[in-house]
Amino acid sequence: MRADCANCFGLCCVALPFAASADFAISKDAGRPCLNLRDDFRCGIHSRLRDSGFPGCTVYDCFGAGQKVSQVTFGRSWRDEPRTAARMFEVFPVVRHLHELLWYLDEAMSLPETRPIHAELRGAFEETERLTMGTPDDLLGVDVAAHREKVNVLLLRTSEMVRASAGGRAADRAADRAADRRGADLIGARLRKADLRGANLRGAYLIGADLRGADLRGADLIGADLRGADLGGADLTGSVFLTQAQVNAARGDDATKLPPALTRPAHWSGPQAGPASAAGRASTRGPRPRRGRG
Repeated sequence: MRADCANCFGLCCVALPFAASADFAISKDAGRPCLNLRDDFRCGIHSRLRDSGFPGCTVYDCFGAGQKVSQVTFGRSWRDEPRTAARMFEVFPVVRHLHELLWYLDEAMSLPETRPIHAELRGAFEETERLTMGTPDDLLGVDVAAHREKVNVLLLRTSEMVRASAGGRAADRAADRAADRRGADLIGARLRKADLRGANLRGAYLIGADLRGADLRGADLIGADLRGADLGGADLTGSVFLTQAQVNAARGDDATKLPPALTRPAHWSGPQAGPASAAGRASTRGPRPRRGRG
């Protein structure tokens, strides 16, 4: 469930479209290779994507779907078999959605708070994994939205179990309502040193938010948009459903505490000087991504 670009046919660089913006230096149609994609399916500017105007590439995660489609579903590249290219590009986002669900289910199963529903989580994981192993026709026939809704029931229960045990404001009923910021528009919000323990931030828009020193332990961050958010000194240990892509999209420093499964991004170098400027916030605001589950 981790991207392995060495065993992928550069699918995210071909199948997906992007528009010239703060995230991408150029526009590209779906199905057309990015001009930076080399003959060996590697990115020619991978080590300098941000400096070259492609920060959007650094915050994308296929959750391992790229190598699954490349090596398992098809086995031969779209360059070797041009007739299958369009089909491969259709299948890729389907498997990507399923692999994202696998990531969340795997995390849910690792949490001690969810022990009472481990069997249900395991069943959902195995069913989702089985779907990813289908033929191209099978995969294109999957009702991803319906399957996501079914899995989401378990992810919501996981969130409730973890947040209930997080302490802080989630401990009493009135405070828990205040901590429910699901889908909230918090773009540029001043949340420095905020007590967000056990908060429900599913699908919240935290673009450019000042979260320096915030306590996010036990918070549900599934689908939260953290582009340009300042996490300097914030504590995200124990937060649930936080992905590497979300972390890569944010700003942080040496004092930021992350869950053990995530890696501190290379562009986080030293303490942050201050919250994102108004101009910085404006530059990150763009089309809103798909919201998190729930």
